[in-house]
Amino acid sequence: MSSSEQTNPNLITQQQELDQGEEEVGKLAVRLANGVVLPMVLKSALELNLIEIISDAGTGAFISSSEIAGRLPTKNPDAPVLLDRMLSLSASYSILKCSLVTRENGEVERLFGVGPICKFLVEIPHGGSFAPLFLLVHDKVFMESWYHLNDVILEGGIPFNSAYGMTAFEYPGTDQRFNRIFNLAMSNHTTLIMKKLLDVYKGFEGLKVLVDVGGGIGVTLSIITSKYPQIKGINFDLPHVLADAPSYPGMEHTGGDMFDSIPEGDAIFMKVTGCDSASSFAWLTFTKLIACRGGLLLGPAMPKARETPFLFFFLRPHVPCDDMGQKQEILLIAPT
Repeated sequence: MSSSEQTNPNLITQQQELDQGEEEVGKLAVRLANGVVLPMVLKSALELNLIEIISDAGTGAFISSSEIAGRLPTKNPDAPVLLDRMLSLSASYSILKCSLVTRENGEVERLFGVGPICKFLVEIPHGGSFAPLFLLVHDKVFMESWYHLNDVILEGGIPFNSAYGMTAFEYPGTDQRFNRIFNLAMSNHTTLIMKKLLDVYKGFEGLKVLVDVGGGIGVTLSIITSKYPQIKGINFDLPHVLADAPSYPGMEHTGGDMFDSIPEGDAIFMKVTGCDSASSFAWLTFTKLIACRGGLLLGPAMPKARETPFLFFFLRPHVPCDDMGQKQEILLIAPT
């Protein structure tokens, strides 16, 4: 450092700020390089039911990795050590809480409790959870699509189609394991969303027959008809989707393709359509149907700004999106 710099506090402060800024950028580079670690660790924690185990200990309770390992069918003597590392990482991101306890032998041990976000990651009876959606997004089937992103940029096409030789809508019909994961994720997500919707929306009152187009295994209609038992529900989706659909009172499952025809009813309900050309055509068709018959189109056409890029990139590798402006979320009541 020169004598002028030594005597100029402004220069010293500027250099310190530059050094601090470079350090922060370096830390960001390290986080980006290791960005896959947290979601993969959380995926494993959810699959092993670690958060459920910690939650079952009770409100405000903290338990050790050894106690958790004792609840798992593990034969690995190092399991408590590995679990401690996984749970410590989760605690560093405030997914879990962590406290230290000193044992009689002087050994310091970490104990773990649930953080606020865990209420969305554990199974609540009839309440839904985001854990199945997280597991779907990080399932090896969907993850494989990302490895074809370069090919699509250079050659065109859809990453999922490149990976599997078929569309993301066709694939579940060939993979029972993935089909179950997909249906579980959609049913849990639907439960969370629909219960909030029914708290504020009263447009189902007075309907007698409601057709849910692309209704999955029927969770949406079951929630609606449980609140409005006068409604007869027709759950309409592809045959392979309905193969695992349970029976619900006041509801019938009907297999078919929405681009061929749909069952008749007093109203049509759609929640989340695809964003390819065919789906966009169907969306335009249904919007015209709503306008002509006095129906109502609900829901925001544009997600919040910070959510848009992530949502689009989540959709893009798996389903074709000809134009970002065509992607719409539809929560509609359409008189037929």
